[in-house]
Amino acid sequence: MAEQRRDQRDTQGSGGAEPAGAGPRGRPVLPEEAEAWTGLVTTARRTVTDGLVVGTSGNVSVRVGATVLVTPSGVPYDRLTPDDVTGVDLEGGQVLGELVPTSELPMHLAVYRTTDARAVVHTHAVHATAVSTLVPELPLIHYMSAALGGPVRVAPYAAYGTAELAENMLHALSGRTACLLGNHGTMAYGATLDQAYDRTAQLEWMCRLWLTASSVPGLTPALLTEEQVAEVGERLKGYGQREP
Repeated sequence: MAEQRRDQRDTQGSGGAEPAGAGPRGRPVLPEEAEAWTGLVTTARRTVTDGLVVGTSGNVSVRVGATVLVTPSGVPYDRLTPDDVTGVDLEGGQVLGELVPTSELPMHLAVYRTTDARAVVHTHAVHATAVSTLVPELPLIHYMSAALGGPVRVAPYAAYGTAELAENMLHALSGRTACLLGNHGTMAYGATLDQAYDRTAQLEWMCRLWLTASSVPGLTPALLTEEQVAEVGERLKGYGQREP
């Protein structure tokens, strides 16, 4: 959902401006939060560069301890600076920054409260959003569905920023690390920003693959079974380089 514009920045009182990097309650930004913010901004900009969002649609968050850093509402990602750190507690109370947090904050917080997520990426990716309007679940077109926990479900549509949308999303995410949001976009989480982003990109690719295969006249894509995907899920547990 396109956010409101940056003119929502709070104005300082006549008593003097707060120090750079201080929150509305005066708490300074911790070094680990400043580092996490840099990673968040990089990931948010990547969603634009890779065509997963347009303008200020979509949002990104990362958890540092009990604080959730999140992209602010209506600010183009290329304009974000280190002084724009925006953070809330797990109840949604703002503890860092002056910019209004994303309107999709309820979804982000719902993920952090119910999973072991350390990062969340929400986009309006074109192919994934198109699929969300066609089926209740992404057909098993590719074995990499296993990397997201199994068949990717579509959360029923609800207005952006609402508790209803957050609840629908949680049901769709049960046992999964990503889901589609009906007539809206994608939601994915991970242990790191890179992992959450990679899962988002993987989901968009699979949606594009299914739409492409389904568009061939007179032919129907061959699909995998849930058992085949589950087998790959077990194999993926040992995938990659071993720790030294």
